Amino acid sequence: MTEYTPEAQLIALRGSIDNIDAALIHMLAERFRCTQQVGELKAKHGMPPSDPDREARQIARLRALAEDARLDPEFAEKWFNFVVAEVIHHHQTIAEGATSDN
Repeated sequence: MTEYTPEAQLIALRGSIDNIDAALIHMLAERFRCTQQVGELKAKHGMPPSDPDREARQIARLRALAEDARLDPEFAEKWFNFVVAEVIHHHQTIAEGATSDN
């Protein structure tokens, strides 16, 4: 059995972390592409940029997923709130653009 030095283990673990970070960035980009389309649809049909009921359902869903994954549900909620704030900002910008185009 081969034993790895702590330095080699650290390099391997950091390589895994770097790969996960890259995957997260690509997934977030895809998520924002979808939310961009949602914002355009909402603006086109005069719908509000935010949906508090949906957000509450998503928070409950993500907290449960976090618990199942052994991730701190508070962290999952903070992450979601951070992302949603950015999405709402994008939706407001899209809606303002749609209003000025009319």
